Amino acid sequence: MRIRIATVIACVVVLLSVGRVGADKRLFTDAFTPAEFSARRAKLMAAIGDGVAIVSGAYDTATYTKFRQNAQFFYLTGVEVPRALLIIDGRTKTSTLFLPPHGGLERSEGPLLGPDEEARKITGIDQVADRATFEAALKALNGSGRTLFMPFRAESLGAGTPDRVSSRARSTAADPWDQMPSKEEAFNQKVKAATGLEPKDLDPIVDMLRTIKSPAEIAVIKEATRIASVGILEAMKSAKPGMKEYELEAVADYFFKRYNSQGIAYFALVATGTNSAWAHYHQAQETLKDGDLVLMVYAPDYQYYTSDVTRMFPANGRFTPRQREMYGIYVKLYQAILAGIGPGPVAPRRAEVYKRMQAIMASFPFTDEKIKAAATRFIAGYERPGTSWGHAVGMEVHDVAGDRDGSMRAGNVFTIEPAFTIPEERIYIRLEDPIVITATGMEHLTSGLPMEIDDIERVMKEPGLADLWKGTIPALERIKK
Repeated sequence: MRIRIATVIACVVVLLSVGRVGADKRLFTDAFTPAEFSARRAKLMAAIGDGVAIVSGAYDTATYTKFRQNAQFFYLTGVEVPRALLIIDGRTKTSTLFLPPHGGLERSEGPLLGPDEEARKITGIDQVADRATFEAALKALNGSGRTLFMPFRAESLGAGTPDRVSSRARSTAADPWDQMPSKEEAFNQKVKAATGLEPKDLDPIVDMLRTIKSPAEIAVIKEATRIASVGILEAMKSAKPGMKEYELEAVADYFFKRYNSQGIAYFALVATGTNSAWAHYHQAQETLKDGDLVLMVYAPDYQYYTSDVTRMFPANGRFTPRQREMYGIYVKLYQAILAGIGPGPVAPRRAEVYKRMQAIMASFPFTDEKIKAAATRFIAGYERPGTSWGHAVGMEVHDVAGDRDGSMRAGNVFTIEPAFTIPEERIYIRLEDPIVITATGMEHLTSGLPMEIDDIERVMKEPGLADLWKGTIPALERIKK
């Protein structure tokens, strides 16, 4: 009997060991290597000198949703454990990760990194300690006179962005029935009390690091863009008069999930007809009508990175003559912008784009004075000096942009999304494409997604995912509501 018990125990130990070793991908991200995160922390150490940086991870939620780490903590660690804490010491050039002990939800939801040697090996972080020891680490800084850096901006989670986070903070501060401090404000005050040090804002330093994307980051953004493009293309092919806006959203959602996205980068903007005049319209309840143009803007949250892609297409698959004129001049002017993008100062490149636009206007066969006037207003924006093409894209769809000197550098990723409008008719036309700046030029990440009129009309003749679903819907309808 003793031999049998010993054998069983040995087998259990072996199985547990294999389970833990085989669980590495679930314990730590496979989007980037530990060396990538180590290099980011090393750059941060160089930036803070003799200082100390302290960052709090996201807390667990009160909902049955998958945990998602906040942007700043993930960028520096890759760790996806609720209530994790991080100290980066610029003097000793070491980092310490503080994790809750094993237990709790792990019993029902599976393993997480814990405060042990395994976590240190998997993450590549110098030291991993129990979260209960964090207070002692803070008290050791008391009286040190060291410079303390902490994030001031509230954390971005899921479809959050710095601009929306800041807007919410302003609304909260101005609301007499709210005025609750953010998680960061409360945490920073507790750290200040424990260390006796006055925190300085860490966000501008991390934002500067995040501005230039590494090759590994660009690869993830490319995949996020590919997934977005597939979703929009299939929605375009599926579109028919009589469909609801939300049905096109559902098509894209399927592909986002199929390709393992962890969520959405922002709410879907599917706007038919004059709904497109609201740039961020997202009610998605309107019916597509014959003769409508449909605006669709959507992208996934993939491996903590995203994209931003926009296309417009006719609900019935065919542009009317007037739509061909409006959209046709817009596409030509839009392509002139794409052709002008590259590394270096933006202002002189925009001036060259304006010259190209003038030549396009001179040769375009306008038949509608309203369209010509709208195109004239459009190019006027490029006659004036400018230092930007659009907004940055990365971990957030309106990503941080630490470098604002008016120049593009290799590793910058951003989108262009100029709008063509006839306000009195609530006409709004927009495309959007993510761009990567390279050492010698640029890479257009959505070049394979139809943009030209003939290409759009041709692809819309193909069956889309919604057409394939039609055969299964009658069976679903037999299930009573």
